[in-house]
Parts: sequence; structure tokens; C-alpha cells
Amino acid sequence: MADTYDLIVLGSGPGGYVAAIRAAQLGLKTAIVERELLGGICLNWGCIPTKALLRSAEIFHYMQHAKDYGLVADKISADLEAVVKRSRGVAKQLNQGVTHLMKKNKIDVHMGEGKLTGKGKLSVTKDGKTTELTAKNIIVATGARARDLPFAKADGKRIWTYRHALTPAEMPSKLLVIGSGAIGIEFASFYKDLGADVTVVEMLDRLVPVEDADVSAFLEKQLKKQGMTIMTGAGVEKLDVTDKGVKASIKGKDGKVTEGEFSHVIVAIGIVPNTENIGLEALGVKTERGHIVTDGACKTNVDGLYAIGDVTAPPWLAHKASHEGVIAVESIAGKHPHAMDPKNIPGCTYCRPQIASVGLTEAKAREAGYEVKVGQFPFIGNGKAIALGEAEGFVKTVFDAKTGELLGAHMIGAEVTELIQGYTIGKTGELTEAELIETVFPHPTLSEMMHEGVLAAYGRVLHI
Repeated sequence: MADTYDLIVLGSGPGGYVAAIRAAQLGLKTAIVERELLGGICLNWGCIPTKALLRSAEIFHYMQHAKDYGLVADKISADLEAVVKRSRGVAKQLNQGVTHLMKKNKIDVHMGEGKLTGKGKLSVTKDGKTTELTAKNIIVATGARARDLPFAKADGKRIWTYRHALTPAEMPSKLLVIGSGAIGIEFASFYKDLGADVTVVEMLDRLVPVEDADVSAFLEKQLKKQGMTIMTGAGVEKLDVTDKGVKASIKGKDGKVTEGEFSHVIVAIGIVPNTENIGLEALGVKTERGHIVTDGACKTNVDGLYAIGDVTAPPWLAHKASHEGVIAVESIAGKHPHAMDPKNIPGCTYCRPQIASVGLTEAKAREAGYEVKVGQFPFIGNGKAIALGEAEGFVKTVFDAKTGELLGAHMIGAEVTELIQGYTIGKTGELTEAELIETVFPHPTLSEMMHEGVLAAYGRVLHI
């Protein structure tokens, strides 16, 4: 006899485990299936442990600049093994937290390889033993993995993906990072702050290409100032691995190929959805470029089957997956949730300086036909930023000139990842410039720059 549920969630990442909890809250008998670790890639091998690493690097950076704050710190050094150990400890703590949440919410956990075997049917295989499960509804939340270079697959020794970079056997002396999205830039920042010589190669014409062009330009300037080598409009043609390192052939924007030698390479060129071998083909589930196609309620083309997170359409972000999990479950429970607007999903990159954004860039807004009002306010005009010793960065806002609608907000500088949610709430609540201008911001805070960024768009800026 198969175990029967109202809902089975395949995958326990930030989308899957949140979906399972929300289902339990709504009274659905729920099971979750996981082949590796509860919490998925984000918690165990992604978002959380990388932030732990970056925090260590940030503190090391401040210790090296203690004199700037009137302090003395001698004989400063970094212990990579200890830094990694702390990061793994943070991930383990949160993995245990998810385990507790499953028990608290009376969610059955089935560890093993899950596979759809028919409508409402799923098998779980572990150590050669297979368990059959059935459910009225199933949510696929299997996530994604790093994309390999076709001509040089990651070996974990010299060529790394993010998983290898999280638990390095040794400190890179000269590091090549291929790709300047969030993952690539965060690891470039981490290893640079710990002392590596870092080169970043980006195929497109600017760093973090999904961000506003002004943010990209400012980031490149800051990273070069830190000593990184930045190559945009460039591509890696060939990697030859030796016992001592990697020889790379890099084609620059001028078409010339240069040779470089590196101790290690991090490949951060995108993701591949985990849609193979989970039974999608037999059910006739519609996919595009490997990603499962869903509607606004996260439904697939197969009745009773839903999909959320990185296995579906972009943006591929943990918080998007979690929100989709809630939408899918509430749809199953007949709660008629609102579909998610991708333009209201914030994005954060935790390099130094941090980047955060929501909505349309200035260029995308103009391309969409908007007449825009644009405001920009620098960190140097903010008292708290100067007091923190973090006076480099800016806040940029983009408004519809006709209606006052906030179309987008783009920030680079210290702690902007903690600030962006204010603009996200404003966009979600459909606030105009009038409400934002009339909002009282506390002093002294970095958040005052958000106010000034709005004022600047309407010719009312106060502190520059």
C-alpha cells in the first residue's frame, strides 16, 4: 500500500520546505522528499554559507583597515580552514532548524531519490529500497545546479563550481572567475579580500549585466580600485589543467587571445535545472530550455502538478522560490492567491560593495516606452555612511514621469541589501513619489538616502 497525502513536495530547498510548512498550516497532510540535505542548495551550499564566508572576509577587511577607525590591530592573518569551518557550522545549524520545522509541523520527510511515476504518484528510492507515495497534488521544487563549461568540466581540484569554492582544499593564489553574475562576483570578492590575485572574465560588455548600467560601471571602478583585473566583452576559449594550475586562453573584446596562468578557476556561467530523471517526460510536462513552464498559480500543464523555484522561469532567487511555494499551496487550498509580479522581486549581490535592486533599470524603462524621472543620491551625502567609513556608493530611482509610479530602484554600497526591501514594499503597494516623499525616514540612518533618491528625481534633493 502506498502512503497517501494531500500534498507531496519534491525537493526541500527554500521553495520546497516553505511550501510544505504552509501546506501543514492549512491543514493538508504533507510529505517532503529530499535526496541530500533538508534546506536544499541555498541553505547548505548556496545563499547561507556564502554569506558566512563573506562576513568573515568583511571583518578581515575591516581589521586590516583598523587604523582608519582609530584602532590598532597588529599581525592580522586569515585562517581559511577556520573560515570554512565556521561557514559549514552555520549551514549545519540551519539544516537542523529545517529538520525541527518539519517535525513541529508534522510533515513526513522521505529521504531518497524522488521520481514521478504517474499522476499523483511518486516513488522514493534509497539504498536500493523503493517507497511508493500518492497525493492529490505534487509540487516539483528540485532546483538547479551549476552549468559546466563544455570544454572544461569542473574537477574540484583546479576548476571549481560554487560548491568547490565553498570548501576549498587550499587558498587560491591567482584566481580566474568566469562569469560576473551574483555567484561569480561574490566569490571574486571573498577570495580577493582574503588575499588572492583575482581576474574576472565576463562575456557581456559589463559586470553584473542584469543590473542598471550605472551600478555596473561603479562596481567595475571599485573592484579595479581593490586590485582586481576585470575583462568584459571577453571569453575563455580554452583551459588546460596542470598539476600546478590552469593555463587559460582568453579572447578579449579586441579579438586578440591572451594566455594567462592561474592557480584555480571558478566557473559561474549560469545554472542547469534539475529536471532529468524525475519522470517529467512520461507525464508530458511542458518545459522550455529544460525549465518547467507554469502559470501564475505555479501550475504546470498536468493537472495536480505544480512547480516552483529554480526549476521554473527566472529570476532564479531563493526568495522567489519561497514566495512561489506559498502561492502554489494556497492555490491548491483554494485561497486564490495573487500571482507574483517579477518586477517586484528584489535582487541582492553580497560583494563589496553590495548591490541591491528591484524593478526596471533606467534603460529597460525607456525601452518599454516610459517617460522617466531619474534620481541619484551618493553615499558621501549621508552622515551615517560617513560615520561608518563607507562613503562610496549611490541610490538611484526611476519613476514614471506621467503617473509618479516607482518603476525601479538600484543601489550600490554598504548594507544596501538590507535597504532594498523599503523600495520593494513601495512597489508592491503601488506607492507614488508623493507617498515616498511624505514618508518620514529616521536620522541618522543609511535609509535616508532612499528618501533623498526619491527627492532627487523630482528636483528636491536636500543634502547634495
